[in-house]
This record gives sequence, C-alpha cells and structure tokens, in this order.
Amino acid sequence: MCGCRRYTVNTTPSTTADVLVIGGGPAGLSAALYLARYDRSVLLFDANDGRSSWHQVNHNYLGFPGGVAARELRALGRRQLAEYPHVRVVEERVAAMTRGEGGFTARGAGGRWQGRAVILCMGVADHFPSFPGWEEYVGRSLFWCITCDGYGCKGARVVVTGESDEAAELALQLQRFTPQLTLLTDSANCAICPTFRERLREAEIPLIVDTIAEVRGAEGQFQALRTGGDRWLELDQLFSHRPATPQTKLAADLGVTLSHGGYIKADTEQKTNVPGVFAAGDSTRLHAHQIATAVHEGGQAASAANYFLYPPELTAEGVPEGEERRA
Repeated sequence: MCGCRRYTVNTTPSTTADVLVIGGGPAGLSAALYLARYDRSVLLFDANDGRSSWHQVNHNYLGFPGGVAARELRALGRRQLAEYPHVRVVEERVAAMTRGEGGFTARGAGGRWQGRAVILCMGVADHFPSFPGWEEYVGRSLFWCITCDGYGCKGARVVVTGESDEAAELALQLQRFTPQLTLLTDSANCAICPTFRERLREAEIPLIVDTIAEVRGAEGQFQALRTGGDRWLELDQLFSHRPATPQTKLAADLGVTLSHGGYIKADTEQKTNVPGVFAAGDSTRLHAHQIATAVHEGGQAASAANYFLYPPELTAEGVPEGEERRA
C-alpha cells in the first residue's frame, strides 16, 4: 500500500495554515508553490493589485518566447497552485498583523487568519502621471523600467517625466535605444543639478519644466500630450520616473526592521529580524525589481520558512552545543 499522503478537497474555508503568504504577485505565487511542494498548508492573500496587475508584457523572463503578459503569468501561477488542495487563495487585503505566542494573526475586512510563519510579498506602489484614463496606458505605452521596456522603444518618440537627476539619467541612458527624447518634469519644480542639465544639453535632449495638462491617444497608445503651457509634444511612449513607495505597513506592524527608504531588510535567505517572518519581492530592496528576482526570492523565502517550521530535533539547531557534527 502506498504510504504517500493523500488530500481531499476541503469545502470549509480554513482560517489557519502553516504559512500566511501576503501578496499574490510573482513573489507570493512562487512562495506558495514552493511551500505546496514542501507539503505545507498555505493561505495566500491576493488583493489583485500591484505591478503585475497592469497591461505590460514581460520579455525578460526565461522560457516565454515572444514574452508573457504579467497578468497571464499570474493566471498561470494560480492554475499551478490549484493542483494543491492544501493551498487556499484568499481574495482579501490584509489590513493588520500581530504576532503572539502561537504564531501570527492577519486581519482584514473578511475576518482573521492565523499561521505559524509569514512571508511578506506586498511589493511597491508606483506613482504615475495623472491624466484622465491613465490606467489604460500603463504597460502599453507608459512604462517605468528601462530594464524591462527600454529595448521596446527603439526608434520611438519618447517623453521621460521626472524632476530629479535620476530622471535625467534615465533619459540619457535611453539614447541607446532612440535619439527622439524629451525630458518633461511634469512639475513646476526642477531639482536636476547643473551637471545633468549640461549633459542633457550636450545630448540635445530638451528639458521642459512643465506639467501634463492633456493626453491624446487610443487603446492605451499615446499620440500626443499637451503641457500646462499649451505646448504639444508628439510621442509614442512615456517613461515615468517617480520613486515607488514600498508597501511595508504590515512589516512595521510585526516589528520588522526597515531600511531608511522604507524597504524590508532581509538577508540572503529572505529572513527578517523577526523569527518566523520572511519577505520577498519588490518590497525587500530598492534595486532589481524584476519578475525573475521576485520568483527567486519567493522560493528562497518559502525554503527558509519550511526549515523554520521543522521541530529542532529535525534540524541542525537540535544538535547540542559543542557536539561534533559529521558531514
């Protein structure tokens, strides 16, 4: 007789699990999948937002010739998780978290849930230029990442928005793909230093200190925009450079250490300073905001959480201090 563990579908929604995974993007989906393969019960909370909920097609993720839409990747991840009855997706936004002697409690509008460990994968909130219908342009002709979408603007008319040196840097680096560039502050202020202003001038990239007043386009594709000073700029793509806001309130609730910029501090195993709390994805660092990075960190966080859940006698932590350990 086979000694494998068998599952039946539980029709009663569970409110407890080995691990609570907060966030349903690539990092959270990866974490949930790894935990499923470790035979751990999982509650995956997905508020159906974040960067992977926009319209962009990702061409940097290995194994998808022609690219894969971020939304499709999420859907594929959900289908993959559906093979494991010990993983449940909760369509809820977790509003608060606490920790106690028995583990962790998540609370939201739909109730409360408990787990022995937590993996935080809440990502970041991007800040895009504001104009009527802007949501339809994000990921189609409105981008924020040169790594993901710089190649796709070859030969295009591109407007970069931003008032910082980093925005000027982005405009200068986009010259690798197109010479048709304009930098628009989309603000009445301009904090670009004299050095970068001179570099823009030498590169013949116009710097316009003005705001976006109106946009013309169709089906998420730009045609032109009008500035507050009534100047029309024809464009094919817009790259927005505004600092993202890490979504780390729940981490702060649990006493997790954050960086000066508000990102979660995690080690190479995705452990935080709080035992039983792990983090993965864009909310863990300022750089390398890539799907491939999120998937890797999700898997690593799950592996660390799985190890954390074992009793000491099944791990190296259970070996008495001073006793020789043999390979």
